[in-house]
Amino acid sequence: MTNPLTHAMQTVLEKQRASFTAAMPEPLALRRDRISRAIAMLIDYKDNFAKAVCADFGHRSTQQTLMTDIMPPVSALKHAAIHLESWARGEKRKPTFPLGLIGAKAEVVYQPKGVVGIMAPWNFPVGMVMVPMAGVLAAGNRAMVKPSEFTEAVSALFAEIVPQYFDESEMAVFTGGVEVGSAFSSLAFDHMIFTGATSVGKHVMRAAAENLVPVTLELGGKSPTIIGRSSNKRQAGERIALGKMMNAGQICLAPDYLLVAKEQEAEIIDSVKAGVTAMYPTLLHNDDYTSVVNGRNFERLQSYLDDAREKGAELIEVNPASEDFAASNGNKMPLTILRNVTDDMKVMQDEIFGPILPVMTYDNMDEVIDYVNGRDRPLALYYFGNDRDEEARVVNKTVSGGVTINDVIFHNAMEDLPFGGIGPSGMGNYHGADGFKTFSHMRAVYRQSKMDVAGLAGFKPPYGKAAAKTLAKELKR
Repeated sequence: MTNPLTHAMQTVLEKQRASFTAAMPEPLALRRDRISRAIAMLIDYKDNFAKAVCADFGHRSTQQTLMTDIMPPVSALKHAAIHLESWARGEKRKPTFPLGLIGAKAEVVYQPKGVVGIMAPWNFPVGMVMVPMAGVLAAGNRAMVKPSEFTEAVSALFAEIVPQYFDESEMAVFTGGVEVGSAFSSLAFDHMIFTGATSVGKHVMRAAAENLVPVTLELGGKSPTIIGRSSNKRQAGERIALGKMMNAGQICLAPDYLLVAKEQEAEIIDSVKAGVTAMYPTLLHNDDYTSVVNGRNFERLQSYLDDAREKGAELIEVNPASEDFAASNGNKMPLTILRNVTDDMKVMQDEIFGPILPVMTYDNMDEVIDYVNGRDRPLALYYFGNDRDEEARVVNKTVSGGVTINDVIFHNAMEDLPFGGIGPSGMGNYHGADGFKTFSHMRAVYRQSKMDVAGLAGFKPPYGKAAAKTLAKELKR
């Protein structure tokens, strides 16, 4: 017997695909209209989204939500609207010699795939739905959305307001827990994008494989932050502090651990502490500082600290106002810097996703490169330094989804750069033109000339002199 929930989603999928097929080819004006409606929805309900995010997290400032969940998708959608016409233009390609000389033509046209499923995480519950939506809508697709069950207020708001701006045949939202997510990932979409944990990504990819659904996986991992001896230590500490403390470290791109020269370890730690103190002189009752999303994640992070302590790490709590977090009934946590960490600690095995920052030391850059290459390929790699030769060695001898030099996270803010992981940190890219291509089918179109090309080339039986001539020409060193 079919699950009613699965049946409801399947019905919407069929409705969207039928509508998509009937409307082909849809004019670019309609894509622009959908993009405009998406922008209007985000701006009209920006304060409602901020309140919903704050409720889901226990606390997150309105300003942060506007900057990290509303502004990025609005920017992405506007960027798509501006460049849509140039992206949608076909690309002329050269026919194999000498076919172009006798009138043959070749091109690539970008065709919408159809219905795209979007599975979003809880850490940026609005942005991670609507940033990829820019590419989905620009490419001419319909969308079905499954927001995170851990941000119930945001999910409910999406379900309430999307029908005000989009017909169900254009965009639909399905809320719920693991059962809904499992059913959603099993649908025969034309493409699916999942953002979340690597462990869950494996299940999503396995479910998608049953229907041969192409997937874009934006996962995570342990993004290393390498501090070269030539770096500006004060600036590096401040920028690392900003990236690690934003959203209380609950970012797939957050600097996960530091690699610093042994003799500069104390200076770097002091610089990070100074950066935190300047931005967050208080934490517990500071509206600018975000709470850990729920008790389960709070306990997970505390278990990392307990495990590291038991295995010999030194814990340095960065608590500028010496506030009593233990007496609080919330889930806020100060930043804890860890020294003397070892690979057998949980904090060096799992993606942290919280305000904990392990520090490892090195003697030379070869050690650093070998260490990074000996682990799963991360979503991001960060290098601080003013030695261009060393920078080139780090960038050229390691592999990661993306790189930011002398800062953290900011490559993700560049709409004209592809964003994505590699290996365990993900597959596929989106943002800008790359997102448009991800959610489009690159369709090859070849127009044959009026001449008997097959006969001239010897492709027609009975094979004779023409075939021998072609083979002799092509099969030589």
